[in-house]
Amino acid sequence: MEGRVGHGTRMAGYGAIDPSIRNEKITWPVIMSSIVAASCGLIFGYDLGISGGVTTMPPFLEKFFPSVFKKMADATQSTYCKYDSHSLTLFTSSLYLAGLVSSLLASRVTKVFGRKFAILLGGCTFLVGTVLNCAAVNVAMLILGRIMLGFGVGFTNQAAPVYIAEMAPPKYRGAFNTGFQLFIAIGVLCANIINFVAFGLGNWGWRLSLGLAAVPATFVLLGALLVTDTPSSLVERGKLPEARGALLKVRGANSDIETELSELVEACETAREVDKVSFKTIFEKQYRPHLVVAGGIPFFQQLTGINTIAFYALVLFNSVGFGSDSALKGAILLGLVNVGSIVVSMFMVDKFGRRALFIEGGIQMFICQIGLASILGATLGLSGNGEITKASGIVILLLMCLYAAGFGWSWGPLCFLVPTEVCPVKIRPIGQSVSIAVHFSVTFILTQTFLSQLCHFRYTIFLFYAGWIVIMTTFVVCLLPETKGVPLESMHTIWQQHWLWKKFTAQPTTVST
Repeated sequence: MEGRVGHGTRMAGYGAIDPSIRNEKITWPVIMSSIVAASCGLIFGYDLGISGGVTTMPPFLEKFFPSVFKKMADATQSTYCKYDSHSLTLFTSSLYLAGLVSSLLASRVTKVFGRKFAILLGGCTFLVGTVLNCAAVNVAMLILGRIMLGFGVGFTNQAAPVYIAEMAPPKYRGAFNTGFQLFIAIGVLCANIINFVAFGLGNWGWRLSLGLAAVPATFVLLGALLVTDTPSSLVERGKLPEARGALLKVRGANSDIETELSELVEACETAREVDKVSFKTIFEKQYRPHLVVAGGIPFFQQLTGINTIAFYALVLFNSVGFGSDSALKGAILLGLVNVGSIVVSMFMVDKFGRRALFIEGGIQMFICQIGLASILGATLGLSGNGEITKASGIVILLLMCLYAAGFGWSWGPLCFLVPTEVCPVKIRPIGQSVSIAVHFSVTFILTQTFLSQLCHFRYTIFLFYAGWIVIMTTFVVCLLPETKGVPLESMHTIWQQHWLWKKFTAQPTTVST
């Protein structure tokens, strides 16, 4: 007998199952494994916060970038241009160039050796980079350390979100995956607090700031040694007994895991039938939607301007007239707002969905960018020689906090969540590598050019980012289907129902009984 297979039942080549028969319990092994994987965000966030703070410390600038140190003391220099130095920005951006390279290698590593191994490898290389940076005696040693840090961040950023997505129950996947961005925000906040303390320690304060990156790196390494790899990864590598044990552990000792295990086996076997998967597979027509979404979201996330603000919060505050002490306190406040907003996102993402948060966050950030441009234009002007009043400074800080909040409950965590959801197991590591590679590529370009842009664009730099926010919000409205609550193995159904992407994706096939 031949019949059409509907949504929620098993389909040839897809292996979808009814979500209602899944085990949706949250167990302690799931929580602990997700925390360990999410803690990879600590090393990324710590670096985001620490590098921007260190580059404002006079002893660090005097030792490695004396030309910038002299411009800081030059009263005739425009406030927009005091930190404009390509060698200084290379110190920050070299990490993201290395992260780009390692993220492309990471898809193969996670596929062959597993998600856990990639996390361990990333933690080790990040630790080596920390030692080099802390002990640096010249710019070359600094850059080499940054490159090693970049390899570490590239591997962990590729593996950790995939690990969490594969471990978490579908009903709570959004909240669990948001934990990665939460740890990034916690890392940034900790770095800002440490910079505040280190700023007053004199010539060795910057070494303390850079050296303490070893703490989150060690936490990641030790944690990764204690957890199992994901059932999907174990099945993919032919380790069925280990996969059964891992699934039983994370779903609960008394759980019926055979349905989910058979689903994973079928999905992986289907992938092997059309394997060997190469990196170019994701460029095939049937995976066009996955490629566009996996690459488009991180591309637009960076063009919100958030990372350039995170990198250079202290520089930015100093450039627009805040004193060193006030700038450090402002950066800490931004970090607190970001952490709080991500916690809010953890409770909203599985209730209201991904699209609603993307759109609301975009509107909020757009308003804030327009407000920042207006105030800076009215106070500093194009010359940058104007003066910011206390009232204007408070409004600037308020707008930046609202901007950070809008990002924190929308584009921040969702950038790492959605790309891991939309790709089938066959191309999931490749899709995540594309996502991280795009993320690092755009980040490298923006961080390398931001201080020069600030010098040349002046206050209109915020209008530049506001324009991109309009484009990226339109992208979400038109091209992003809702993924809330959809099991990973059933994700193909969202493409088949989309007005555009249904033209590219395969339709459900018939089965004979």
